[in-house]
Amino acid sequence: MKILVLSDSHGNVSNMLQAVERESPRMILHLGDCWRDGERLHDDCPGIEFYQVPGNCDFRPAEESQRLLFIGDKRFLICHGHTYGVKQSLLSAGYAAEEQNLDCFLFGHTHTPLVDMRGKTLFLNPGSIGDYRRPTYGVVTIDRGRLDGRTVVLE
Repeated sequence: MKILVLSDSHGNVSNMLQAVERESPRMILHLGDCWRDGERLHDDCPGIEFYQVPGNCDFRPAEESQRLLFIGDKRFLICHGHTYGVKQSLLSAGYAAEEQNLDCFLFGHTHTPLVDMRGKTLFLNPGSIGDYRRPTYGVVTIDRGRLDGRTVVLE
């Protein structure tokens, strides 16, 4: 299964559509900072399973700041990252991953791509798909029970 991970779109829906076209994912996860972009993407790609969380620039008090998803036998936490202080360190995120027995912790907010295995948990930040100079996104694959992640520069 291929999962497209997007964050920090900041109004750039066309970059998200290019990433969808390039990757042909079975699922899209939008990690915040522009909720309406996620809604527009979902409207344009209704056949693809879609989940999103709000970012620090989204005023969505009725929405949870994070979601726990069960994808196959894997436990994914999706969040924007600001509530875990990811610009300072991944310490709080690491504690959450351990406490919740996560297989994958997905976050944005920093606009800096990251792929890192910490213990059994894959940490992935797709960077910013909305960056007009160097937009990036993430791809997580689950193949025969094995989880893998990478970040991609949208050329």
